[in-house]
Amino acid sequence: MTRHNIGFLVADELSRRWGCALKTQSKFQGLYGSAQVKGKSVGVLKPSTFMNNSGQAARKVTDFFKLNADHVLVLTDDVALDFGALRLRMKGSAGGHNGLKSLQQHLGTQDYARLRIGVGAPRKDLVSHVLGEFSKVERKELDMVVSDAASVVEHWIAEDDAALVMTAINGKKP
Repeated sequence: MTRHNIGFLVADELSRRWGCALKTQSKFQGLYGSAQVKGKSVGVLKPSTFMNNSGQAARKVTDFFKLNADHVLVLTDDVALDFGALRLRMKGSAGGHNGLKSLQQHLGTQDYARLRIGVGAPRKDLVSHVLGEFSKVERKELDMVVSDAASVVEHWIAEDDAALVMTAINGKKP
C-alpha cells in the first residue's frame, strides 16, 4: 500500500470492526459493505476507479441511497499534515487534491465531510511521495494511525454535533 491509499487502510479497519465484508459492487464502481453502527445504517466504499476519478463512485452511492453530500465522510491522504496527524472538516476546497476535486465535481458541492490523514510532506517529488510506500518509521506507527482514524469515523457517526468531534481531534499532535 502507498501513502495515497491510507484511506483504504482505514476503510478496511472499519470493515473489520463492523463485520461488514467489502464486496465488488459494479453499480458503485468499487468495493462496498454496509453495517449498523451506533444505531445508524452506514456504508463503506472503496472506489475501484482511479483515485482522481473517485467522485464517480461516490456519486453512484449517493444517488442510489438518495444521500445528501453532508452525509458523506471521505477519508483522504494529506501531504500538508505531518504523518499521522488527523483533521476533520465538514466542508472546504480540494486544496490541490485531485481525488477531492473529482468528488466536488461529481457531488456538485464542497459541503461533504473529510477526514484528512497526514502522510507527511514530500522531500522531493510530490507524486513519488504519495505513490511511494510507507517508510520503516511510518510502518511502525501505521497501525495506530489507522486505528485512530477509524475511531474518529466512529465518533463522527455517533455524534450529532460535528463541531464537537472536530474540537476533540483537530489540533492534537500525532
